[in-house]
Amino acid sequence: MKRYERHADAIAQLIHSGALRPGDRVPSVREASRTRGISPSTVFEAYYLLEAQGLIHARPRSGYYVSAQLPVAPGARPAEPLPSRPAPKSTGVAISELVFEVLGLARERDLVPLGSAFPGLELFPLDRLARCMASGMRKLDPWSIVQSLPPGDERLRQQIALRYGLHGSAVDAEQIIVTNGAMEALNLCLEAVTRPGDVVVVESPTFYAALQALERLNLQALEIATHPRDGIDLNALAEALARQPPHQPVKACWLMPSFQNPLGSLMPEEKKRELVALLARHGVPLIEDDVYGELHFAPQRPPPAKAFDGQGLVMHCSSFSKSLAPGYRVGWVAAGRFATAVQRLKLMTTLSAATPSQQALSEYLAQGGYDRHLRQLRRSLAQQQAVALAAVARHFPPGTRVSRPEGGYFLWVELPARVDALQLHRQALQHGISLAPGQIFSADRRFAHCVRINYGHPAQSRFEAALATVGALATALASPGPGA
Repeated sequence: MKRYERHADAIAQLIHSGALRPGDRVPSVREASRTRGISPSTVFEAYYLLEAQGLIHARPRSGYYVSAQLPVAPGARPAEPLPSRPAPKSTGVAISELVFEVLGLARERDLVPLGSAFPGLELFPLDRLARCMASGMRKLDPWSIVQSLPPGDERLRQQIALRYGLHGSAVDAEQIIVTNGAMEALNLCLEAVTRPGDVVVVESPTFYAALQALERLNLQALEIATHPRDGIDLNALAEALARQPPHQPVKACWLMPSFQNPLGSLMPEEKKRELVALLARHGVPLIEDDVYGELHFAPQRPPPAKAFDGQGLVMHCSSFSKSLAPGYRVGWVAAGRFATAVQRLKLMTTLSAATPSQQALSEYLAQGGYDRHLRQLRRSLAQQQAVALAAVARHFPPGTRVSRPEGGYFLWVELPARVDALQLHRQALQHGISLAPGQIFSADRRFAHCVRINYGHPAQSRFEAALATVGALATALASPGPGA
Protein backbone atom coordinates (compact mmCIF):
# COMPACT_ATOMS: atom_id res chain seq x y z
CA MET A 1 0.00 0.00 0.00
CA LYS A 2 1.36 3.43 -0.96
CA ARG A 3 1.79 6.23 1.58
CA TYR A 4 -1.15 8.27 0.33
CA GLU A 5 -3.33 5.14 0.42
CA ARG A 6 -2.31 4.46 4.04
CA HIS A 7 -3.21 8.01 5.03
CA ALA A 8 -6.51 7.83 3.12
CA ASP A 9 -7.31 4.52 4.84
CA ALA A 10 -6.62 6.03 8.27
CA ILE A 11 -9.02 8.93 7.59
CA ALA A 12 -11.63 6.54 6.16
CA GLN A 13 -11.49 4.44 9.33
CA LEU A 14 -12.09 7.55 11.45
CA ILE A 15 -15.12 8.39 9.30
CA HIS A 16 -16.62 4.90 9.33
CA SER A 17 -16.06 4.56 13.10
CA GLY A 18 -17.91 7.84 13.73
CA ALA A 19 -14.85 9.64 15.12
CA LEU A 20 -15.26 12.04 12.19
CA ARG A 21 -18.93 12.75 11.48
CA PRO A 22 -20.73 14.24 8.47
CA GLY A 23 -19.93 17.95 8.32
CA ASP A 24 -16.74 17.67 10.37
CA ARG A 25 -13.63 19.29 8.98
CA VAL A 26 -10.79 16.85 8.34
CA PRO A 27 -7.24 17.88 9.28
CA SER A 28 -5.81 20.53 6.96
CA VAL A 29 -3.13 19.57 4.48
CA ARG A 30 -0.51 21.44 6.53
CA GLU A 31 -1.64 19.86 9.82
CA ALA A 32 -1.77 16.33 8.37
CA SER A 33 1.62 16.80 6.76
CA ARG A 34 3.16 17.91 10.06
CA THR A 35 1.54 15.33 12.35
CA ARG A 36 1.90 12.34 10.00
CA GLY A 37 5.38 13.21 8.74
CA ILE A 38 4.35 13.07 5.08
CA SER A 39 4.62 15.59 2.28
CA PRO A 40 1.76 17.96 1.40
CA SER A 41 1.52 16.31 -2.05
CA THR A 42 0.96 12.93 -0.34
CA VAL A 43 -1.85 14.44 1.75
CA PHE A 44 -3.41 15.98 -1.35
CA GLU A 45 -3.33 12.59 -3.11
CA ALA A 46 -4.96 10.94 -0.09
CA TYR A 47 -7.70 13.59 0.07
CA TYR A 48 -8.26 13.36 -3.68
CA LEU A 49 -8.76 9.60 -3.27
CA LEU A 50 -11.18 10.08 -0.36
CA GLU A 51 -13.05 12.71 -2.38
CA ALA A 52 -13.32 10.31 -5.31
CA GLN A 53 -14.73 7.68 -2.93
CA GLY A 54 -17.42 10.11 -1.79
CA LEU A 55 -16.16 10.28 1.81
CA ILE A 56 -15.06 13.93 1.86
CA HIS A 57 -15.57 17.05 -0.24
CA ALA A 58 -13.70 20.32 -0.66
CA ARG A 59 -15.12 23.73 0.23
CA PRO A 60 -13.45 26.66 -1.54
CA ARG A 61 -10.89 28.45 0.68
CA SER A 62 -12.07 26.42 3.67
CA GLY A 63 -10.65 22.91 3.43
CA TYR A 64 -12.03 19.37 3.32
CA TYR A 65 -15.13 18.16 5.14
CA VAL A 66 -16.79 14.78 5.73
CA SER A 67 -19.63 14.31 3.25
CA ALA A 68 -23.21 14.48 4.47
CA GLN A 69 -24.23 11.34 2.56
CA LEU A 70 -21.62 8.71 3.19
CA PRO A 71 -21.15 5.57 1.10
CA VAL A 72 -21.75 2.23 2.74
CA ALA A 73 -18.96 1.22 5.12
CA PRO A 74 -16.87 -1.69 3.79
CA GLY A 75 -18.22 -4.16 6.35
CA ALA A 76 -21.84 -3.36 5.44
CA ARG A 77 -21.47 -3.93 1.69
CA PRO A 78 -22.62 -7.09 -0.05
CA ALA A 79 -19.87 -9.57 -0.85
CA GLU A 80 -18.06 -9.54 -4.20
CA PRO A 81 -19.37 -11.72 -7.03
CA LEU A 82 -17.67 -15.08 -7.36
CA PRO A 83 -15.06 -15.68 -10.09
CA SER A 84 -16.61 -17.09 -13.25
CA ARG A 85 -16.32 -20.75 -14.26
CA PRO A 86 -16.86 -20.91 -18.04
CA ALA A 87 -16.94 -24.05 -20.16
CA PRO A 88 -13.43 -25.26 -21.07
CA LYS A 89 -14.06 -25.54 -24.81
CA SER A 90 -14.44 -22.93 -27.52
CA THR A 91 -17.89 -22.41 -28.96
CA GLY A 92 -19.62 -20.68 -31.83
CA VAL A 93 -21.43 -17.44 -31.06
CA ALA A 94 -25.07 -16.63 -31.74
CA ILE A 95 -25.85 -13.80 -29.36
CA SER A 96 -26.93 -10.93 -31.62
CA GLU A 97 -30.66 -11.65 -31.67
CA LEU A 98 -30.80 -11.54 -27.88
CA VAL A 99 -28.69 -8.36 -27.79
CA PHE A 100 -30.94 -6.70 -30.39
CA GLU A 101 -34.01 -7.69 -28.36
CA VAL A 102 -32.60 -6.28 -25.11
CA LEU A 103 -31.31 -3.06 -26.67
CA GLY A 104 -34.41 -2.62 -28.81
CA LEU A 105 -36.68 -2.68 -25.76
CA ALA A 106 -34.60 -0.04 -23.99
CA ARG A 107 -34.62 2.83 -26.51
CA GLU A 108 -37.30 4.97 -24.86
CA ARG A 109 -36.01 8.45 -24.05
CA ASP A 110 -37.58 8.65 -20.60
CA LEU A 111 -36.15 5.40 -19.24
CA VAL A 112 -33.78 5.55 -16.28
CA PRO A 113 -30.76 4.18 -18.16
CA LEU A 114 -29.30 1.66 -15.71
CA GLY A 115 -28.70 -0.60 -18.71
CA SER A 116 -26.98 2.04 -20.86
CA ALA A 117 -23.40 1.70 -22.06
CA PHE A 118 -22.76 5.47 -21.81
CA PRO A 119 -22.50 7.93 -18.91
CA GLY A 120 -24.72 10.99 -18.69
CA LEU A 121 -24.14 13.70 -21.30
CA GLU A 122 -24.23 16.38 -18.59
CA LEU A 123 -20.79 15.16 -17.48
CA PHE A 124 -19.08 16.32 -20.68
CA PRO A 125 -17.91 19.74 -22.01
CA LEU A 126 -20.25 19.61 -24.99
CA ASP A 127 -20.53 23.39 -25.46
CA ARG A 128 -16.77 23.82 -25.69
CA LEU A 129 -16.51 20.85 -28.04
CA ALA A 130 -19.22 22.40 -30.22
CA ARG A 131 -17.19 25.63 -30.47
CA CYS A 132 -14.13 23.60 -31.49
CA MET A 133 -16.27 21.81 -34.09
CA ALA A 134 -17.59 25.10 -35.48
CA SER A 135 -14.07 26.50 -35.70
CA GLY A 136 -12.92 23.40 -37.57
CA MET A 137 -15.84 23.57 -39.99
CA ARG A 138 -14.89 27.14 -40.94
CA LYS A 139 -11.38 25.93 -41.83
CA LEU A 140 -12.52 22.82 -43.69
CA ASP A 141 -11.10 22.46 -47.20
CA PRO A 142 -10.37 19.59 -49.61
CA TRP A 143 -6.80 19.25 -48.36
CA SER A 144 -7.90 18.80 -44.73
CA ILE A 145 -10.23 16.02 -45.88
CA VAL A 146 -7.30 14.29 -47.59
CA GLN A 147 -5.22 14.69 -44.42
CA SER A 148 -7.95 12.92 -42.43
CA LEU A 149 -7.64 9.74 -44.50
CA PRO A 150 -6.02 6.78 -42.71
CA PRO A 151 -4.05 6.80 -40.59
CA GLY A 152 -5.98 9.98 -39.69
CA ASP A 153 -5.54 13.64 -38.79
CA GLU A 154 -1.83 14.11 -38.06
CA ARG A 155 -2.31 16.73 -35.34
CA LEU A 156 -4.80 14.49 -33.51
CA ARG A 157 -2.52 11.45 -33.72
CA GLN A 158 0.33 13.51 -32.30
CA GLN A 159 -1.89 14.62 -29.42
CA ILE A 160 -2.84 10.99 -28.74
CA ALA A 161 0.82 9.90 -28.88
CA LEU A 162 1.67 12.69 -26.42
CA ARG A 163 -0.87 11.33 -23.94
CA TYR A 164 0.68 7.87 -24.24
CA GLY A 165 4.03 9.45 -23.40
CA LEU A 166 2.63 11.36 -20.42
CA HIS A 167 1.40 8.04 -19.00
CA GLY A 168 4.72 6.29 -19.54
CA SER A 169 4.09 4.43 -22.81
CA ALA A 170 6.23 5.12 -25.86
CA VAL A 171 3.92 4.94 -28.89
CA ASP A 172 4.90 6.34 -32.29
CA ALA A 173 2.18 8.48 -33.89
CA GLU A 174 2.79 6.52 -37.11
CA GLN A 175 1.41 3.39 -35.39
CA ILE A 176 -1.86 5.16 -34.52
CA ILE A 177 -4.86 4.77 -36.85
CA VAL A 178 -7.90 6.96 -36.17
CA THR A 179 -11.21 5.08 -36.44
CA ASN A 180 -14.96 5.55 -36.12
CA GLY A 181 -14.98 4.92 -32.39
CA ALA A 182 -13.20 2.16 -30.52
CA MET A 183 -15.60 -0.50 -31.79
CA GLU A 184 -14.34 -0.07 -35.35
CA ALA A 185 -10.75 -0.21 -34.10
CA LEU A 186 -11.43 -3.44 -32.24
CA ASN A 187 -13.23 -5.01 -35.19
CA LEU A 188 -10.47 -4.04 -37.63
CA CYS A 189 -7.85 -5.56 -35.33
CA LEU A 190 -9.84 -8.76 -35.03
CA GLU A 191 -10.23 -8.98 -38.79
CA ALA A 192 -6.51 -8.32 -39.32
CA VAL A 193 -5.36 -11.36 -37.33
CA THR A 194 -8.10 -13.99 -37.78
CA ARG A 195 -9.90 -16.03 -40.39
CA PRO A 196 -13.34 -17.71 -40.16
CA GLY A 197 -13.28 -20.63 -37.76
CA ASP A 198 -10.35 -19.34 -35.69
CA VAL A 199 -10.42 -19.38 -31.88
CA VAL A 200 -10.39 -16.09 -29.95
CA VAL A 201 -10.02 -15.78 -26.17
CA VAL A 202 -12.41 -13.49 -24.32
CA GLU A 203 -13.10 -12.86 -20.64
CA SER A 204 -16.05 -14.44 -18.85
CA PRO A 205 -18.27 -12.44 -18.72
CA THR A 206 -17.30 -10.22 -21.66
CA PHE A 207 -18.74 -7.19 -23.42
CA TYR A 208 -21.55 -8.29 -25.70
CA ALA A 209 -20.17 -6.29 -28.65
CA ALA A 210 -17.05 -8.47 -28.57
CA LEU A 211 -19.26 -11.54 -28.91
CA GLN A 212 -21.15 -9.90 -31.78
CA ALA A 213 -17.85 -9.20 -33.55
CA LEU A 214 -16.89 -12.87 -33.23
CA GLU A 215 -20.30 -13.89 -34.50
CA ARG A 216 -20.05 -11.59 -37.52
CA LEU A 217 -16.66 -13.03 -38.52
CA ASN A 218 -17.68 -16.64 -37.80
CA LEU A 219 -15.07 -17.06 -35.05
CA GLN A 220 -15.03 -19.37 -32.04
CA ALA A 221 -15.14 -17.86 -28.52
CA LEU A 222 -12.99 -19.39 -25.80
CA GLU A 223 -14.15 -17.87 -22.52
CA ILE A 224 -11.64 -17.73 -19.65
CA ALA A 225 -12.39 -17.49 -15.92
CA THR A 226 -12.28 -13.88 -14.74
CA HIS A 227 -12.25 -12.37 -11.25
CA PRO A 228 -14.43 -9.31 -10.56
CA ARG A 229 -11.54 -7.49 -8.86
CA ASP A 230 -8.33 -8.29 -10.76
CA GLY A 231 -9.42 -9.64 -14.12
CA ILE A 232 -8.66 -12.69 -16.19
CA ASP A 233 -7.18 -15.78 -14.50
CA LEU A 234 -3.69 -16.07 -16.01
CA ASN A 235 -3.30 -19.70 -14.93
CA ALA A 236 -6.55 -20.60 -16.66
CA LEU A 237 -5.42 -18.67 -19.74
CA ALA A 238 -2.05 -20.46 -19.82
CA GLU A 239 -3.79 -23.84 -19.54
CA ALA A 240 -6.20 -22.93 -22.33
CA LEU A 241 -3.38 -21.84 -24.65
CA ALA A 242 -1.54 -25.11 -24.01
CA ARG A 243 -4.70 -27.21 -24.31
CA GLN A 244 -5.75 -26.04 -27.76
CA PRO A 245 -4.95 -28.63 -30.48
CA PRO A 246 -2.18 -27.70 -32.97
CA HIS A 247 -4.65 -27.49 -35.86
CA GLN A 248 -6.79 -24.94 -33.99
CA PRO A 249 -4.59 -22.67 -31.85
CA VAL A 250 -5.77 -19.45 -30.25
CA LYS A 251 -5.28 -16.71 -32.86
CA ALA A 252 -6.06 -13.66 -30.71
CA CYS A 253 -7.16 -12.46 -27.29
CA TRP A 254 -9.74 -9.68 -26.99
CA LEU A 255 -9.42 -8.45 -23.40
CA MET A 256 -10.22 -5.40 -21.30
CA PRO A 257 -7.52 -5.28 -18.58
CA SER A 258 -8.62 -1.91 -17.09
CA PHE A 259 -12.16 -1.48 -15.71
CA GLN A 260 -13.58 -4.35 -17.70
CA ASN A 261 -17.12 -4.18 -19.04
CA PRO A 262 -19.24 -5.57 -17.36
CA LEU A 263 -17.26 -6.53 -14.23
CA GLY A 264 -15.26 -3.35 -13.66
CA SER A 265 -12.18 -5.45 -12.84
CA LEU A 266 -8.68 -3.94 -12.98
CA MET A 267 -5.69 -6.20 -13.61
CA PRO A 268 -2.78 -5.23 -11.34
CA GLU A 269 0.24 -3.86 -13.16
CA GLU A 270 2.31 -7.00 -12.59
CA LYS A 271 -0.47 -9.20 -13.98
CA LYS A 272 -0.60 -7.08 -17.11
CA ARG A 273 3.12 -7.55 -17.52
CA GLU A 274 2.71 -11.32 -17.07
CA LEU A 275 -0.20 -11.37 -19.53
CA VAL A 276 1.85 -9.71 -22.27
CA ALA A 277 4.80 -12.03 -21.64
CA LEU A 278 2.56 -15.13 -21.71
CA LEU A 279 0.97 -14.18 -25.02
CA ALA A 280 4.37 -13.25 -26.50
CA ARG A 281 5.67 -16.74 -25.71
CA HIS A 282 2.79 -18.19 -27.70
CA GLY A 283 2.92 -15.53 -30.43
CA VAL A 284 -0.73 -14.57 -29.78
CA PRO A 285 -1.81 -10.98 -30.54
CA LEU A 286 -3.64 -9.08 -27.79
CA ILE A 287 -6.48 -6.79 -28.81
CA GLU A 288 -6.66 -4.49 -25.80
CA ASP A 289 -9.96 -2.67 -25.28
CA ASP A 290 -9.06 0.31 -23.06
CA VAL A 291 -11.96 2.71 -23.46
CA TYR A 292 -12.35 3.17 -19.68
CA GLY A 293 -8.67 3.60 -18.79
CA GLU A 294 -8.97 7.36 -18.18
CA LEU A 295 -11.84 6.85 -15.71
CA HIS A 296 -9.70 5.73 -12.77
CA PHE A 297 -10.51 6.82 -9.21
CA ALA A 298 -6.95 6.52 -7.85
CA PRO A 299 -4.59 9.46 -8.50
CA GLN A 300 -2.62 7.68 -11.23
CA ARG A 301 -3.86 6.18 -14.48
CA PRO A 302 -3.27 2.40 -14.55
CA PRO A 303 -0.84 1.53 -17.35
CA PRO A 304 -2.35 -0.42 -20.23
CA ALA A 305 -0.98 -3.82 -21.21
CA LYS A 306 0.47 -1.98 -24.21
CA ALA A 307 3.02 -0.39 -21.86
CA PHE A 308 4.73 -3.79 -21.50
CA ASP A 309 4.68 -4.71 -25.18
CA GLY A 310 8.17 -5.22 -26.57
CA GLN A 311 7.21 -7.16 -29.70
CA GLY A 312 4.39 -5.10 -31.22
CA LEU A 313 1.83 -7.84 -30.46
CA VAL A 314 -0.52 -5.60 -28.46
CA MET A 315 -3.09 -3.61 -30.42
CA HIS A 316 -4.25 -0.93 -27.99
CA CYS A 317 -7.73 0.40 -28.81
CA SER A 318 -9.43 3.36 -27.17
CA SER A 319 -11.64 6.35 -27.92
CA PHE A 320 -12.92 9.67 -26.61
CA SER A 321 -16.51 8.42 -26.43
CA LYS A 322 -16.47 7.49 -22.73
CA SER A 323 -14.12 10.19 -21.45
CA LEU A 324 -14.79 13.35 -23.46
CA ALA A 325 -16.97 13.32 -26.56
CA PRO A 326 -19.83 10.79 -26.74
CA GLY A 327 -21.36 10.76 -30.20
CA TYR A 328 -18.30 12.19 -31.97
CA ARG A 329 -17.28 8.62 -32.86
CA VAL A 330 -13.53 9.17 -32.75
CA GLY A 331 -11.42 6.23 -31.63
CA TRP A 332 -8.02 4.87 -32.46
CA VAL A 333 -5.71 1.90 -32.32
CA ALA A 334 -1.98 1.82 -31.60
CA ALA A 335 -1.58 -1.29 -33.71
CA GLY A 336 2.11 -2.17 -33.33
CA ARG A 337 3.34 -4.61 -35.99
CA PHE A 338 -0.20 -4.80 -37.42
CA ALA A 339 -0.50 -1.09 -38.20
CA THR A 340 -0.21 -1.48 -41.98
CA ALA A 341 -2.79 -4.29 -42.10
CA VAL A 342 -5.26 -2.35 -39.95
CA GLN A 343 -4.78 0.84 -41.97
CA ARG A 344 -5.48 -1.00 -45.23
CA LEU A 345 -8.63 -2.59 -43.78
CA LYS A 346 -9.78 0.85 -42.66
CA LEU A 347 -9.33 2.22 -46.19
CA MET A 348 -11.16 -0.78 -47.68
CA THR A 349 -14.19 -0.50 -45.39
CA THR A 350 -15.17 2.96 -44.10
CA LEU A 351 -12.38 5.03 -45.70
CA SER A 352 -11.89 7.50 -42.82
CA ALA A 353 -13.27 8.88 -39.61
CA ALA A 354 -15.24 12.14 -39.91
CA THR A 355 -12.92 15.09 -40.56
CA PRO A 356 -14.84 17.67 -38.44
CA SER A 357 -14.85 15.36 -35.40
CA GLN A 358 -11.12 14.71 -35.70
CA GLN A 359 -10.34 18.41 -36.04
CA ALA A 360 -12.63 19.38 -33.16
CA LEU A 361 -10.95 16.96 -30.79
CA SER A 362 -7.51 17.95 -32.01
CA GLU A 363 -8.34 21.60 -31.27
CA TYR A 364 -9.81 20.79 -27.85
CA LEU A 365 -6.74 18.80 -26.80
CA ALA A 366 -4.38 21.51 -28.06
CA GLN A 367 -6.19 24.17 -26.01
CA GLY A 368 -5.67 22.23 -22.75
CA GLY A 369 -8.20 21.48 -20.06
CA TYR A 370 -8.75 17.80 -20.83
CA ASP A 371 -7.15 16.64 -17.57
CA ARG A 372 -9.15 19.17 -15.56
CA HIS A 373 -12.32 17.81 -17.16
CA LEU A 374 -11.21 14.24 -16.42
CA ARG A 375 -10.66 15.01 -12.74
CA GLN A 376 -14.20 16.33 -12.42
CA LEU A 377 -15.62 13.41 -14.40
CA ARG A 378 -13.82 10.85 -12.22
CA ARG A 379 -15.00 12.61 -9.07
CA SER A 380 -18.62 12.54 -10.26
CA LEU A 381 -18.44 8.87 -11.22
CA ALA A 382 -16.84 7.86 -7.92
CA GLN A 383 -19.53 9.70 -5.98
CA GLN A 384 -22.23 8.03 -8.06
CA GLN A 385 -20.68 4.63 -7.39
CA ALA A 386 -20.92 5.29 -3.66
CA VAL A 387 -24.62 6.12 -4.07
CA ALA A 388 -25.20 2.97 -6.13
CA LEU A 389 -23.40 0.66 -3.68
CA ALA A 390 -25.39 2.10 -0.80
CA ALA A 391 -28.67 1.60 -2.67
CA VAL A 392 -27.81 -2.01 -3.58
CA ALA A 393 -26.91 -2.73 0.05
CA ARG A 394 -30.22 -1.25 1.26
CA HIS A 395 -32.68 -2.47 -1.35
CA PHE A 396 -31.48 -5.66 -3.03
CA PRO A 397 -32.38 -9.14 -1.75
CA PRO A 398 -30.23 -11.05 0.79
CA GLY A 399 -27.48 -13.01 -0.92
CA THR A 400 -26.83 -10.31 -3.52
CA ARG A 401 -23.17 -9.84 -4.46
CA VAL A 402 -21.78 -6.72 -6.14
CA SER A 403 -18.45 -5.68 -7.64
CA ARG A 404 -16.49 -2.69 -6.32
CA PRO A 405 -14.61 -1.23 -9.29
CA GLU A 406 -11.77 1.25 -8.94
CA GLY A 407 -12.89 3.14 -12.04
CA GLY A 408 -15.38 3.21 -14.90
CA TYR A 409 -19.13 3.37 -14.29
CA PHE A 410 -20.47 -0.19 -14.13
CA LEU A 411 -21.44 -2.47 -11.26
CA TRP A 412 -21.79 -6.21 -11.83
CA VAL A 413 -24.55 -7.49 -9.57
CA GLU A 414 -24.93 -11.20 -8.85
CA LEU A 415 -28.46 -11.85 -7.58
CA PRO A 416 -29.82 -14.96 -5.85
CA ALA A 417 -29.99 -17.91 -8.24
CA ARG A 418 -33.80 -17.85 -8.35
CA VAL A 419 -33.79 -14.45 -10.10
CA ASP A 420 -33.92 -14.55 -13.91
CA ALA A 421 -32.18 -11.43 -15.21
CA LEU A 422 -34.16 -11.27 -18.45
CA GLN A 423 -37.41 -11.42 -16.50
CA LEU A 424 -36.13 -8.73 -14.15
CA HIS A 425 -35.13 -6.61 -17.16
CA ARG A 426 -38.63 -6.88 -18.66
CA GLN A 427 -40.33 -6.05 -15.37
CA ALA A 428 -38.02 -3.07 -14.83
CA LEU A 429 -38.94 -1.72 -18.28
CA GLN A 430 -42.57 -1.61 -17.16
CA HIS A 431 -41.43 0.76 -14.40
CA GLY A 432 -39.44 2.95 -16.80
CA ILE A 433 -36.02 1.47 -16.01
CA SER A 434 -33.56 -0.30 -18.30
CA LEU A 435 -31.08 -2.99 -17.20
CA ALA A 436 -28.40 -5.05 -18.94
CA PRO A 437 -29.20 -8.71 -18.17
CA GLY A 438 -26.28 -11.08 -17.66
CA GLN A 439 -27.24 -13.44 -20.48
CA ILE A 440 -25.92 -11.03 -23.14
CA PHE A 441 -22.39 -11.15 -21.73
CA SER A 442 -21.61 -14.78 -22.56
CA ALA A 443 -21.63 -16.92 -25.70
CA ASP A 444 -23.64 -19.63 -23.93
CA ARG A 445 -25.99 -17.17 -22.15
CA ARG A 446 -24.84 -18.00 -18.64
CA PHE A 447 -24.94 -15.35 -15.86
CA ALA A 448 -28.70 -15.65 -15.96
CA HIS A 449 -28.99 -14.25 -12.40
CA CYS A 450 -26.67 -11.28 -12.96
CA VAL A 451 -27.19 -7.72 -14.21
CA ARG A 452 -24.89 -4.88 -15.17
CA ILE A 453 -25.85 -1.52 -13.69
CA ASN A 454 -24.66 1.83 -15.08
CA TYR A 455 -24.15 4.38 -12.29
CA GLY A 456 -22.84 7.13 -14.59
CA HIS A 457 -25.99 9.28 -14.68
CA PRO A 458 -26.00 11.95 -11.96
CA ALA A 459 -29.77 12.54 -11.57
CA GLN A 460 -29.59 11.15 -8.04
CA SER A 461 -33.22 11.23 -6.89
CA ARG A 462 -34.37 9.39 -10.01
CA PHE A 463 -31.34 7.10 -9.94
CA GLU A 464 -31.76 6.04 -6.30
CA ALA A 465 -35.51 5.52 -6.72
CA ALA A 466 -34.86 3.33 -9.77
CA LEU A 467 -32.38 1.18 -7.85
CA ALA A 468 -34.90 0.81 -5.02
CA THR A 469 -37.52 -0.35 -7.54
CA VAL A 470 -35.14 -2.85 -9.15
CA GLY A 471 -34.22 -4.13 -5.70
CA ALA A 472 -37.88 -4.65 -4.81
CA LEU A 473 -38.53 -6.48 -8.10
CA ALA A 474 -35.47 -8.69 -7.57
CA THR A 475 -36.54 -9.44 -3.99
CA ALA A 476 -39.96 -10.58 -5.21
CA LEU A 477 -38.38 -12.82 -7.87
CA ALA A 478 -35.97 -14.26 -5.29
CA SER A 479 -38.76 -15.20 -2.90
CA PRO A 480 -40.16 -18.75 -3.07
CA GLY A 481 -43.64 -18.89 -4.56
CA PRO A 482 -46.69 -20.31 -2.75
CA GLY A 483 -46.22 -23.97 -1.91
CA ALA A 484 -42.49 -23.88 -2.65
